[in-house]
Amino acid sequence: MSPDTGMHNGSAEDVISWLAEHGDVTSVQAAVCDLNGILRGKRIPVEQAGKVLDGSIRMPLSILGVDIWGEDIVGNSQVFQSGDADGYCIPTGRGVIPVNWTSRPSALIPLWMYEEGAKPFLGDPRQALAAIVARFHALGLRPVVATELEFYLVDAEAEGAVPPVSPYTGKRLDSDAILSIDELDDFGEFFFDVYAECEKQNLPADAAVAENGVGQFEINMRHTADPLKAADDAVLFKRLIKGVARKHKFAATFMAKPYGTRSGNGFHVHFSLLDENGRNVFDNGTAEGSPVLARAVAGLLGGMAESTLIFAPHFNSYRRLRPDTHAPTSVSWGYENRTTALRIPGGDNASRRIEHRVAGADANPYLVIAAILGAALYGIENELVPPAPFQGRAYSERLPKLPADWASAVNAFEDGEMIPAFFDETLQSMFVACKRQEIAGFASNVTDYEFDAYLEII
Repeated sequence: MSPDTGMHNGSAEDVISWLAEHGDVTSVQAAVCDLNGILRGKRIPVEQAGKVLDGSIRMPLSILGVDIWGEDIVGNSQVFQSGDADGYCIPTGRGVIPVNWTSRPSALIPLWMYEEGAKPFLGDPRQALAAIVARFHALGLRPVVATELEFYLVDAEAEGAVPPVSPYTGKRLDSDAILSIDELDDFGEFFFDVYAECEKQNLPADAAVAENGVGQFEINMRHTADPLKAADDAVLFKRLIKGVARKHKFAATFMAKPYGTRSGNGFHVHFSLLDENGRNVFDNGTAEGSPVLARAVAGLLGGMAESTLIFAPHFNSYRRLRPDTHAPTSVSWGYENRTTALRIPGGDNASRRIEHRVAGADANPYLVIAAILGAALYGIENELVPPAPFQGRAYSERLPKLPADWASAVNAFEDGEMIPAFFDETLQSMFVACKRQEIAGFASNVTDYEFDAYLEII
C-alpha cells in the first residue's frame, strides 16, 4: 500500500483566496502548539489575516513552556532570565483549517516558532520533530507513521467523568462494549459529523471502533510518509473531537485515565522506514523483520524509561500505566504481543512495522513521535542489539520497568543519556521545569478523597 501523503501545503495566496470565498468567516485563530499539546495564540479579524501569513505575528517564546494551567514557569530561562523575548510565528504550510462546530464559522492557521535570523526555535515541539525527520532524510530514509487515538465521550453537565446518555436509547451507558457495532450506531450522528469535519480539515480518519471502556472510542489515522503531517493531524483531531462533541451536547476527554477502574486512553504509533526507492527497510522477507528493525527496537528500548515523561506527561497519566490494564508497564518488545511496550504486528512482510504502545492520549503528538523516531534513529546509527523478544504476559516482575510515578519520570528525562541525542537542551530544560511546577501544584492541593479518609478519623 502506498502511503497517504495528503495535501498540506497552503500558500498565502491560497489562504487569502479561501477566506475570500468564505465570507461568513470573520476571524481567524493563529496558534502554536505548546509542550503540553495545547494550542495557544491569538484571534485575528479576517481582514488582518495577511499579518499572520507574512510572519508579522510575534509571541513570547516562553508561551510554549507554560504549565497545564497556562501559568509562566518559575525558573524558565525563556522568561525572566532572558527578558521573555518574542519569537517569530510562521505558518507551518498547512494552510487554513476550517472550524465549523462553533456558533459562528471560523478558521485556524497553525504556526510554529523561530528565533531571530530565521533560526528554528528548538523549544517548539514541532521544530523538535522536524529536526529529527531531517536527520532521517539525510540518511535517505523516510519515516512512515500512522496513529491511533482513544477518547471517552462523557456527560457534559456532570462535574466529573460520567458516561453519556445514548442518543438512541435515552439511557445512560453503563457497561463496556468493545467493538460494539450497536454503540457506534447509537452515536452515529456524532461520528457522521466527525468524519465530515475530518474531510474538511484533510485529516485522514480511517476506522472507528468502540473500545473497552464505557463510552470509549478509537479512530485511526491512515499512514503517511510525512511525520509532521501525522503529528499535525493528531493535534487537530483532538481539538476536532472535543469541538464536535460539544456540538452534540457531550464532552470528550483524552485524559489517560478518566475512570480509575476502566481502560485508559492510549495513543499508539505505528511506523516503518522507506529507503530512496520506496522499499520498507524493516522488511527482509521474513516474519522477524530486518536487522534495521532490530536496531530500531533496541534504540526504542534503550530510550524508553528516560522518555516516559513524554509518553506520560501528567499526574493522571500514571494511573494508566498499571499491570493488566491494556497498557504497558515494562521495557519490552514482542511479536503480536499487546502486553509489551513495542509490538511487531503480523501480516504481510512488506508492511513490517513497529507499534509503540506506551503513550497515552494525553501526550503531545509532536513530542511522542519525535521521541519514538529519535530513539529508533539512535539505535540504527549505533547498531544496537535488542534482547530476545518477549513471549507471554509482559507484566512480569523480572522485566525492566517504566518509571512508576510522575516525579521519577521527570528525573529520568532530566538525567537521560539518550535524550540529548534527539531533544535540544532548551526543550529538555523547559519541559522539566514545567513538569516540576505542575507536580508542586498538585502536591499543594488536598483532595476531597483525603478529607474523607482522614479529617475526623485521625
